Amino acid sequence: MQGDSKTIGVMIMSIRIGTPAKPDATRVMLLGSGELGREVVVELMRLGCEVIAVDRYDRAPAQQVAHRAFTVSMLDAEALRAVIKEVDPHFIVPEIEAIATEVLSEFEAAGVRVVPTARAAQLTMNREGIRQLAAEELQLKTSPYFFIESLAELKDAAAKLGFPLVLKPIMSSSGKGQSLVKSAADLEPAYQYALEGGRGKSGRMIAEGFIDFDYEITLLTVRHSNGTTYCEPIGHRQVRGDYHESWQPHGMSAAALKESQRIASAVTNALGGYGLFGVELFVKGDTVWFSEVSPRPHDTGMVTMISQNYSEFALHARALLGMPLPEIKLAAPSASYVILGEGHSQNLSYTGIEEALADPQVNIRLFSKPEIDGERRLGVVLATGSSTDEARARAKAAREKVSVLYGA
Repeated sequence: MQGDSKTIGVMIMSIRIGTPAKPDATRVMLLGSGELGREVVVELMRLGCEVIAVDRYDRAPAQQVAHRAFTVSMLDAEALRAVIKEVDPHFIVPEIEAIATEVLSEFEAAGVRVVPTARAAQLTMNREGIRQLAAEELQLKTSPYFFIESLAELKDAAAKLGFPLVLKPIMSSSGKGQSLVKSAADLEPAYQYALEGGRGKSGRMIAEGFIDFDYEITLLTVRHSNGTTYCEPIGHRQVRGDYHESWQPHGMSAAALKESQRIASAVTNALGGYGLFGVELFVKGDTVWFSEVSPRPHDTGMVTMISQNYSEFALHARALLGMPLPEIKLAAPSASYVILGEGHSQNLSYTGIEEALADPQVNIRLFSKPEIDGERRLGVVLATGSSTDEARARAKAAREKVSVLYGA
């Protein structure tokens, strides 16, 4: 879906891409090397880039396919600074929030392109920065909220917000530490769960008043050299704040879609830079609330690997390199369904893949994660159909044929 064609920067007329491992290579460093990053690596390599993948553990999914890989804590500013100096990249592409963002600012000031910008990485690494930008600076409609740092402050916030409310650490991912608090009796357990699930040591959280919404969507929004483009809206189902299923397109009124695009444009313009953003929104009728934004491909957007002529990863790669985007076309109503593992193993294997792929409208991506300790996303099933309902049913049926084996 083409959006606002207004120019957002100087259009690059000729882009030079070098050859990997040669002096003129175009070096792109990925910070965070999960399953989303792996797809970005593949798309960048298809465009001729030399890709270097960094993560906190060895053999992360994107490290397995990149030209080079490094394993460091990206919250350790000195370690991160050292590896960036060693690689000397032209582009730094954060794939996660848990990064020493002051280091990104240093290298951006020195001329390295941070995607989309170092400021975007800083504001979105915790929920406080992005909520203040959206609600207070941009005056966008959001849920009512309070930031809290103690159980006593949570109780005060609950008295003002009422029940139910949602409690989240300001720094977490994949729903870790997030709870729906239904009564006063749930406050202390939810507070402890948020403490355990948050990154860092601040203990700071956001308590949000519950919104009576009809559905939530992700609006993939791409800022590129010749404008802003929106993908068709993606519906999704979450469990404890973590994505389990998504589908595209999600039906909505013309007024709600227009308002969603307005909100997405306001937030992404404020963050700046080129690249793909996953903007999460709540919708009730024609009313839309801003929820969150990720300045990178979004997990719910994995459905675009089968639904669109260009996946969210291909769009991100083209945009960050300064290339204009072609027209995005929906191939068919589509769905994704997560292969979720739960166990303890450093020797994972899978069966039932051939049975799932017997359906010609199904595809599968296994993420090749080296281990599991508890619950972890290990793959995704993709399917098309004559409608999103049919695609969802087909993806779910195929998922049920796949088994995860937890070897010793």
